[in-house]
Amino acid sequence: MTSKLSAVLPDLSPWRSSPDFRLLWVQGLVTYFASFMAMIALPLQIKDLTGSPLAVGAMGAVELVPLIVFGLYGGALADAVDRRRMILGTEAGLGLLALILLVNAMLPEPMLWPLYVVAAGVSALAGLQRPALDSLMARIVPHDQLTAAAALNALRWQVGAIAGPALAGVVVAYAGHATAYGITIAGFAVSVVLCLRLSPAPPAQGADKPSLRGIAEGARYAWSRPVLLGTYAIDLAAMLFAFPNTIFPFLADDLDAEWSLGLMYAAGSVGSVVLSLTSGWTSRVRRHGLFVVFGAAGWGLAIFAAGWFSNVWLVLVCLAFAGAGDMLSGLGRSTIWNQTIPEELRGRLAGIEVLSYSVGPQLGQVRAGAMAGWTGTRPAIWSGGLVCVVSVGLLAATLPKLVTYDALTDEDAQRRRAQQQAAAEAAAGGAPKDAGEAAGEEPAARR
Repeated sequence: MTSKLSAVLPDLSPWRSSPDFRLLWVQGLVTYFASFMAMIALPLQIKDLTGSPLAVGAMGAVELVPLIVFGLYGGALADAVDRRRMILGTEAGLGLLALILLVNAMLPEPMLWPLYVVAAGVSALAGLQRPALDSLMARIVPHDQLTAAAALNALRWQVGAIAGPALAGVVVAYAGHATAYGITIAGFAVSVVLCLRLSPAPPAQGADKPSLRGIAEGARYAWSRPVLLGTYAIDLAAMLFAFPNTIFPFLADDLDAEWSLGLMYAAGSVGSVVLSLTSGWTSRVRRHGLFVVFGAAGWGLAIFAAGWFSNVWLVLVCLAFAGAGDMLSGLGRSTIWNQTIPEELRGRLAGIEVLSYSVGPQLGQVRAGAMAGWTGTRPAIWSGGLVCVVSVGLLAATLPKLVTYDALTDEDAQRRRAQQQAAAEAAAGGAPKDAGEAAGEEPAARR
């Protein structure tokens, strides 16, 4: 019985084998709770100051461009500087932005414009930081534990996504915006202390300075790899056609169940948590491209059913299944990225990844809202889910290398595994040659 249970429960190997992974996991959990305090308090403060839904929605507009620009630049920067310093600097910067919010909230008459400036600044710092965080994971976690690490990181995020907003809502309601911002500052202070204990993560030897040419080089690499293209394209299609969160308030009205709105937003996270808590089996799978395809298709099918059913409880169950499908697809994408992308390009490709999973939901909300205004809420949801399933099928047929991806036989995965092993041996003093030569690559002088 114990062995069967351990085969299903999350694989804790990365936690046991990597002190840096443990530090980042705890640091990330603290940061999520701190961030959610501000994420809930900031739009509520804009609402209290203006009473305008448009003013609250404008936050998305000021956040999108900094995320795109600094996400791409952050990817190039992560390949050129110490990633630990990037993470440390951006965490400190986020704490300073929270301090601005606190000072503004304590004014007799808080001002509106600093809230938008801080929202744009947070988006820019998040864009800078995320590639460094994502690209660091493949360095600190052994190659065969990357799927387990992705599952544990997802579980951390889900705990924060469920508990963080709930706690933040209580704090804002009973203690006010300033208290929430004060807790945010304290959280980032703890995060900075934890980041100081991380091992240095210097760039690869001979790394180029950040430049548009370097960003273009990363984009060309991604374009030349059908497996990577498949992960980006399928995720973009899934979010563009089947991300209905923005019209959940209207769906609750259509179902005559206004009380269910909060449950609709939480259902997807619940499904993701269930899959994360039973993810032990995923560490023994090598065909991670199938995770991406089946997970995204399951997401679309569940969204289709959520728009089709008229019983609110069935809708909630479907949304939970959608969250589980999205989680499975995310595990596949994260594992493939970390298993195949070479160390010297990891930051730039992580910048592209930031765009692939952030732009899709933004465009998906626009599509869902526009479609709902034309066809009605439920048709906008089920039709988007149906188009998602069809799109995933077409992309899988167009990019068969994604479907047949095998971590043991894929050339890029083998090269990356050898590269990581050579780096580990060099760190232990037992490898005289560089990681590129050990991976079967020609030295730079012969290229």
